[in-house]
Amino acid sequence: MTIPITAPEMQGMLNQMRGLASEAAAPRALPDLSAPGGAPAVGGGFGEALKESLQRINALQIESGARSRAFQSGESDVALHEVMIAGQKAGIAFELGVQVRNRLLTAYKDIMNMQV
Repeated sequence: MTIPITAPEMQGMLNQMRGLASEAAAPRALPDLSAPGGAPAVGGGFGEALKESLQRINALQIESGARSRAFQSGESDVALHEVMIAGQKAGIAFELGVQVRNRLLTAYKDIMNMQV
């Protein structure tokens, strides 16, 4: 069973997709490499970015579990669609984390197999 989409809804989705595409294509400012030692002036690095993304995945998982428990206990301020959206966000974030891990492991193995 499919739900029909009206023309205004379709136009809204197209506008949203165009906005996201233009946002993704917009040039980003490069980090300031004039800091001492040639390191980026912006704090952190790859390890820090990885740690933050894992923390965000964990936070989404915790939020999803909390909403699910709240809905199951019958709290009136939690709707089913909120529970489902939180679950989907957590699931997609987890899948992304797994794919990033797989790519990192593949890259690590490729580097370790290089002959010097």
